[in-house]
Amino acid sequence: MAYGGARLALRLLLSSLRERPRPRRPAQRLEALPCQGLPLGGRVEIYWDRHLVPFIEAQSDRDLAVTLGLVHAHLRLAQMELLRRIAQGRLAEVLGPIAIDLDHMFRLLDPGRAVAAVLADLPEETRDWLEGFVAGINHHLGSTAEPPLEFRLLGISAEPWTIEHIVQIGRLVAADVNWLVWLRLLRLPRSSDWLQSWKRLQGEGGLNFSPADDYDEAATRLLSRFTRSGSNAVAVNGSHSATGSAWLAGDPHLALTVPGTWLAAAYCSPSYNLAGLMIPGIPVMVIGRNRWIAWGGTNLHAASSELFDVSGLAAGAISERTVPLKVRWSGERQLVLRETEYGPIISDARVMRTDRMIALRWAGHSPSDEISALLSLNRARDWASFRRAAAGLAVPGQTLVYADRAGHTGRLLAAWLPRRPVIPPEDFISPPAAASAWTSRISSDDLSAELDPARGFVVSANDRPMPQGVLVGWFFASPERAVRLAELVEKAGMIGLADLVRLQQDVMAHSALALRDRCLAASDPCPSPLVAALARWDGGYATDSAGALAFELIVSRLARAIIPPTRRAVYNAAWTTRDLIAREIAALPADLLADHVRRALREAEPAFARWRRWGAVHRLRLSHPLALLPGLRRRFRFGDRPWPGSSDTVMKAAHGLVEGLHAVGYGSNARYIFDLSDPDANHVVLLGGQDGVPGSAAFLDQVELFRHGETIQVPLQPETARTMFARRTSIDAR
Repeated sequence: MAYGGARLALRLLLSSLRERPRPRRPAQRLEALPCQGLPLGGRVEIYWDRHLVPFIEAQSDRDLAVTLGLVHAHLRLAQMELLRRIAQGRLAEVLGPIAIDLDHMFRLLDPGRAVAAVLADLPEETRDWLEGFVAGINHHLGSTAEPPLEFRLLGISAEPWTIEHIVQIGRLVAADVNWLVWLRLLRLPRSSDWLQSWKRLQGEGGLNFSPADDYDEAATRLLSRFTRSGSNAVAVNGSHSATGSAWLAGDPHLALTVPGTWLAAAYCSPSYNLAGLMIPGIPVMVIGRNRWIAWGGTNLHAASSELFDVSGLAAGAISERTVPLKVRWSGERQLVLRETEYGPIISDARVMRTDRMIALRWAGHSPSDEISALLSLNRARDWASFRRAAAGLAVPGQTLVYADRAGHTGRLLAAWLPRRPVIPPEDFISPPAAASAWTSRISSDDLSAELDPARGFVVSANDRPMPQGVLVGWFFASPERAVRLAELVEKAGMIGLADLVRLQQDVMAHSALALRDRCLAASDPCPSPLVAALARWDGGYATDSAGALAFELIVSRLARAIIPPTRRAVYNAAWTTRDLIAREIAALPADLLADHVRRALREAEPAFARWRRWGAVHRLRLSHPLALLPGLRRRFRFGDRPWPGSSDTVMKAAHGLVEGLHAVGYGSNARYIFDLSDPDANHVVLLGGQDGVPGSAAFLDQVELFRHGETIQVPLQPETARTMFARRTSIDAR
């Protein structure tokens, strides 16, 4: 491992001396788009704004799919290649021995296990769409366009794409959020209070994305880059709207990296007219609107997976196969993959770091056709057709939020889940007998949905859904964000664009004030500067807030003093870390709390005197995936900015316990607002930029827009795009 790491570092160092990001203006990036010889049936027009957001106008659906493939490859080819290699467990081919353990884990998780079965039953319409998209990607690969910087640095050569690869990526980005929880919990020792801690954890929350820099967390960091585990979403009906029509807005929370997880786009063909957000390499609008409806959503945190203790299985009940793994600088290795009727034995992966023999059952290992379901959803015109399309979404489980131009709003749960009993398990690893629940499943048709609630709006923020009669999930987010969203909508009265922009920038956490008050009551009567800042605090996490810094410094020291390390580690695997800590602090007798608070204040004073403001310690350091590799870290980190927000604010900026300077690793990253009264009133902004090419003017150009609450208008109507988007690319049939 050390030898391979040294070889990689040397390779990257030498390559980086030759290959550096070069400045590219938008016009230069568009000139490099390979437009000659595309397999089109007719003329296609692409209109671009200054941020390289495209509007594609095609005369046929097939031509639209081809052009989408071309555009995705031009803007995000390196990112798509990374996703493909992760899904296939082929990182070691490029990174050498340091990636063997990660490849082994992904080969065991096997996100592409059901792909062959999915493709066998793929509707011809979907197959033609995917084949067109792949043709556009491969046209870019076969052109004279300069390979991406990442290819040149790592020595990657272009490989043709197939529709199988697209479905594999789709399965990868549908990874279960529970894997991230389990990955951390499996590494923890079983202390005497384990079962008590587990019950508290499942009763309160799920995963907390505090940043980690050590290699042991590499698997978690990779999964968190594309697992859609967070998000806020709100839909407001016509009775609460300044325009008299519905609004839909939200932000899908993900790892804060560049390039980001989303591409903004709009397009028009005979069957499709859409604007919104896409995932690179996936040819559907994941979040967006058409002329009739708009939709967004948040991760349901569905119990789409289950771990089974298979230690007691007879040897004959375990099959084994050996697969080759190409390893750069080290030749070929052989990976052993073991399988049971309960799923692959994922505990064989070294990154799991557990002695128990554990198998994984995942809904994504069974065939389901999310591409076709999303294409149907993209064409939906009303609540009924929207619900029919959502019934085909198996993974990842989502709470979908809906609005339409008639003023209706709604919300539904979309997932395929086993019919488990409602009672949560005693442990997060089940006995084999529990697998009987997987013989029957439920879908969104069996789960709750609401249309036009009496209060006139719906909100979703990964909070616990209403009881469903089956176990929907183990871990949910604190209700803090959902409550705050509802409060902001109710206070705003008649909602307009400015209100929804302010809502998405909100960094208030009023629930923290109750804990603040307990700490103040237990502090010395002569206030220090830290205590004075805490007393003035309004619960906001603005960058200039002294109170937010004081609060977080005190809470971290209290937590370390009163909660044993093992239990604290369990809590740190939770979305509700602060709720769990606050409960422990609140349970202390007054005299004991006073002793701990006074000690925490003394310990926190030096850090508070040094930093003074929340933004001084809470930093946004956007980085490229190459920054994870030795020798490239500084070169591929872009800026170090004070950043607002916290783990439980609407503008999410997650962090762990605060000792001092730290980087935000996860949170709000792509805002969208759709006004259903106007087909062209669609507003998006990405934390980063549209272009995935380092050095491009559109690589980081939206960071300040995001920071200041500005948005980019993306029209739905071709005639508007022709006027608004100044740059034009015309592509003729070959």
